[in-house]
Amino acid sequence: MKQIPNLFTLLNLVCGCLAILFTLQTGQAIVYLQEMGFSSVELPERMALGAFFILAAGVIDFLDGFLARLMKAGSEMGKQLDSLSDVVSFGVAPGLILFQLLRLSFAQETDGLDVSILWLMPAFLIPVAAAWRLARFNIDPAQQVRFKGLPVPAAGITIAAFPLIMHYQTLGLQAIFINKYLLYGSILLLSFLMVSKLPMMALKFSGFAPAANWPKYFLVVIGILAAIFLKWLAIPVVLVVYILLSLFLKNKTA
Repeated sequence: MKQIPNLFTLLNLVCGCLAILFTLQTGQAIVYLQEMGFSSVELPERMALGAFFILAAGVIDFLDGFLARLMKAGSEMGKQLDSLSDVVSFGVAPGLILFQLLRLSFAQETDGLDVSILWLMPAFLIPVAAAWRLARFNIDPAQQVRFKGLPVPAAGITIAAFPLIMHYQTLGLQAIFINKYLLYGSILLLSFLMVSKLPMMALKFSGFAPAANWPKYFLVVIGILAAIFLKWLAIPVVLVVYILLSLFLKNKTA
């Protein structure tokens, strides 16, 4: 019974592997609206399906921690397995999504298909930063109430929203998410936040008392409202709210 949380952790890893697989597969296209009419962009990778597997990994990652606490089955091996799985699901898989989105961005330019791989390699800062963040977490016993740096699943899930916004043409913003400047900016910002030591709120509920958990309830409400009105754009919006709320709580307790 005590291995059940570890089985969920390994399922997280499987979802990450499937996310990588579908990100590299072919057979999809998108259409977006320009000022002079419609323009199509070939999307040769099934990134939307890969993104769904990253989201599934996020749900499973939450469940394995919940089950470990519920069953009192936490272990050092479980901790290491969790980090190794998270590197794949929320580091490598999102990094490949950004790699492919950068390819699409350059493909719109003259001779863009011949772009040097050096322009695409910044995408790999995401798995590098994720590995650094998780290794530091594993050797720091203090990160229970507050994290140091952006949690890796939050960064990976945010990146997974990009191809979903494009695939479902959310609020007509699909062209923005193959803009190389936004992609490079996202890579730098998310990588910095992961390796930083900025205090971030842990999303573990200590009981259900509103007084002790109001920031988490507030975030849940914002998430629900954002999902209703902003659809897939809700994911990056909730990330911004989470970061601002964490910094607010830091200043309040300083």
